[in-house]
Amino acid sequence: MKEETIIEIDNLSVSYGPIQALDGVSLHVNKGEIVALLGANGAGKTTLLQTVSGLIKPTKGDLKYLNERITGLEAEQIVKKHLVHVPEHRQVFSTLTVLDNLYLGSFHHYKKSGKNEVENDIKKVFELFPILNERKSQLAGTLSGGQQQMLAIARGVMAKPELLLLDEPTLGLAPIVAKEVLELVSELRKEFGTTVLLIEQNVVSSLKIADRGYVISHGEIVKSGMANVLLKDKEIKEAYLGQTVH
Repeated sequence: MKEETIIEIDNLSVSYGPIQALDGVSLHVNKGEIVALLGANGAGKTTLLQTVSGLIKPTKGDLKYLNERITGLEAEQIVKKHLVHVPEHRQVFSTLTVLDNLYLGSFHHYKKSGKNEVENDIKKVFELFPILNERKSQLAGTLSGGQQQMLAIARGVMAKPELLLLDEPTLGLAPIVAKEVLELVSELRKEFGTTVLLIEQNVVSSLKIADRGYVISHGEIVKSGMANVLLKDKEIKEAYLGQTVH
């Protein structure tokens, strides 16, 4: 039985004036997968996610989401289709409570889903992120960095994503908190069936929870494969793990 493709990126290019940020990138993510996107700073990872979510317009190439062409659509149109982007730097609404942040996550489907379904979604989110339940009346800006990252992800989940784009969810977090956040990403798939395209600075940790991975360098995909194979790859160990392999 053929796997259902959630997102298909075909020959995608993006330029910032004379700078070529992405050059003919092609990749796909199947339903239920966690796919890691690896690469050095400035390789084009964030640009790719921003292009998929409609924040940046491509200069060339095609994007298909659930077999529908979304190339050139505005970000607001894309998020309504349950393709949700959680950007880097934990962009929560700092002057609103944790609970209000979660309600805002359901904004695009609240009227259609109804209050009872949204309340049920919040209950599920609190089961997965119990610390947010404890802090639900607290202003988001007063949470710790790790708690704000959990809130950013939880708010994304409230949008009922078919595909969740996560950009550096552990950036700036202590190792023990970073480990907890990535474990929660893995739990999202188990509990909600969420498909995830993940950018993560910790190559080993991301590949351990991923099914497959792509390596991007200077705006081009230079390597791809199953996560367990990439973990053992000599070039990846030398380039990203600081290990010299003889």
